[in-house]
Amino acid sequence: MKEKFIKSTIILVLGGILTKILSLVIRIITTRIVGTYGIGLFMLIAPTYNLFITISSFSLSIAISKLVSENKRNNKKLILNILPVAIIFNIIIIIILLISSKFIAISLLKNKYLYYPILSIMFTIPFVTISSIIKGYFYGKENMLPSVISSLIEQISRIIIIILISPYLLDKGLIYAISGLVIFNGISEIISIIVLILFLPKHAKIKKSDLRIDKTNIKDIFGIALPNTSSRLLTSIGIFLEPIIITFVLLKIGKTNDFITREYGIISGYVLPIVTLPSFISYSVSTALLPVISKYNEQRNYIAIKRKLKQAIMFCLVLGVFTSIILILFPSFFMKLLFKQSIGINYLKLASILYILFYVQAPIISFFQGTNNSKIVFYITLIGIIVKNISLFCLTFLDINLYSILISDFIKSLVITIYSYIKIKKLL
Repeated sequence: MKEKFIKSTIILVLGGILTKILSLVIRIITTRIVGTYGIGLFMLIAPTYNLFITISSFSLSIAISKLVSENKRNNKKLILNILPVAIIFNIIIIIILLISSKFIAISLLKNKYLYYPILSIMFTIPFVTISSIIKGYFYGKENMLPSVISSLIEQISRIIIIILISPYLLDKGLIYAISGLVIFNGISEIISIIVLILFLPKHAKIKKSDLRIDKTNIKDIFGIALPNTSSRLLTSIGIFLEPIIITFVLLKIGKTNDFITREYGIISGYVLPIVTLPSFISYSVSTALLPVISKYNEQRNYIAIKRKLKQAIMFCLVLGVFTSIILILFPSFFMKLLFKQSIGINYLKLASILYILFYVQAPIISFFQGTNNSKIVFYITLIGIIVKNISLFCLTFLDINLYSILISDFIKSLVITIYSYIKIKKLL
């Protein structure tokens, strides 16, 4: 198991490095095509995108991964049972999006031009869900290679599509280009699904009995997915509320919509992608950690769980500290290297210090999920959202530009890390 865990982690980390490089290339190309204001508009709808994707995917990847790793049931039947349920649920979410898009754009984000980009999210929803279900199967089997390869091909295809089509859409108007960027996510997810299907067992034959709904499978999937989705949904709601709070408060104290779009674009489009750049490593560690923790938990081997968790947290903490030191010493270098401009340097310096604890959250969450304590993840998320939004609201009124986002994120990370430590001590 130890060798498999290390192998899975190495594959995910190496794949994550390549995927992150490609995602950075996407961000650089996108920024140069649509500009600072365009990336600001795109980042304003990103929380809405994340919210609807979180709801539609319903943490099925985590649930499938955990059930497959236990090796107690027919995995083929498990996948075939959840697919139609997920598709029906996705259709409902798309209808809700169609109804609410105009309200979100005009009444909440105070920008009528965001209506079509938000509406474009509907083209991505079902494909992200199907992809997450298949990836969950491979994660449960501790076979990380298909997911890594599909993610790399997905990113490469997105780059090609952006380069070929975005300039044409931009000629028609900035909003067409932003809407296209959202739709491109759906197209690249389709390509990812095709790649994943190629890695599925070739000898597997679908029988009529496999298509019959097994209530136990559905119950077990939803038993895991529901609390995990509640936590992820809370996180997405918190992110969704961020631009709404920022826009509301800054307009109240006399800032313009252009100022808000530009500054939010700098923070979300330039600063945070740099400061969280190595986070794929902590995510890779936590993804590989989940099935291992689940297996040890089934064996009631709590000493092994404690050892694995310690190793993962220390690794991620060292990663955070190293990232912070590098960015404090060379903030201008990285900003100019990636985006060929130096705006947001002061934001980046502060963020590099405040986001150290951000890196330890992923393995902690995997621990709670793997030990069947998803309710704790829910409470952690709820506390984080309340702390973040209250502090964001208050700090923004101080008229400190968007430093309020960075400081409120730090306060949230500090509070939930302390709370998580207390809970882990009680469990282990």
